[in-house]
Amino acid sequence: MPSERLTEFSNGDLVFDVLDSGPIDGTPVVLLHGFPQRASSWHDVSAHLHSKGARTFAPDQRGCSPRARPRSRFAYRAPQLVGDINALVTAIGQPVHLVGHDWGSAVSWAVAAKHPESIASLTAVSIPHPMAYTRSLARSNQLLKSYYILLFQLPWLPERWLSSRIVDRFLRGSGMTPQMIESYHNDYVKHGALRGCISYYRSIPATNPRDMPDKVRVPTAFVWSDGDQFINRTAAVGSARYVDADYVFEQMPGMSHWIPEQRPAELAEIIARRAGLEAA
Repeated sequence: MPSERLTEFSNGDLVFDVLDSGPIDGTPVVLLHGFPQRASSWHDVSAHLHSKGARTFAPDQRGCSPRARPRSRFAYRAPQLVGDINALVTAIGQPVHLVGHDWGSAVSWAVAAKHPESIASLTAVSIPHPMAYTRSLARSNQLLKSYYILLFQLPWLPERWLSSRIVDRFLRGSGMTPQMIESYHNDYVKHGALRGCISYYRSIPATNPRDMPDKVRVPTAFVWSDGDQFINRTAAVGSARYVDADYVFEQMPGMSHWIPEQRPAELAEIIARRAGLEAA
């Protein structure tokens, strides 16, 4: 593990910024943000993990990090996203405890499935295993909850909507606080990250079925909130069938989709139990 702080890493010609904090000799925990967030969304969770002996690495992911914003939607498919995190783990130099929220969760499922040798444990937050999500589309109201993904396939219109203040009502309805909404406008709209991050959604129709993650074979926790506007229970509980290892399903009652910002202490406790930090 690096003896100095890791502030960036590269994957090909893309350079990613990283927030590296906590005890320099701590247990490595990688935290992957979702949309519309960035690495700073893990600030409070990280602080709790540091008190338990973790060293946290939170990257600004592809599309968000200023030097890692390819324009083509094909640059945001699963193999490229997995490759980014593999490059980070290589820079860290040892297996890590992987945590992801929202799109970061989708990426973390894929990394854990494809490269179990690099992952000591997985804590996925809000977004279930991609195969559980896919199966739920035909078995529940999950397709209705996912309507915005279809809207994001349109040209230029999503950018117009998401960069206007009209979107604030949608974000408030999802459970975001006024402070989170302002961070979104600052981090995404004003700093040019919007197009790249919409490309995550636009890459979905181009997904090769062979790139869908297989079963995960590392100790896993999945954290879901029953007030999540985007993911229903059918999709959430379905993840269990895609984990061939010790598995824990953690439900947060009455909570919205935005668990890392709004329940950081509780989430950190779950991560710590899964990573064995409390016993360290």
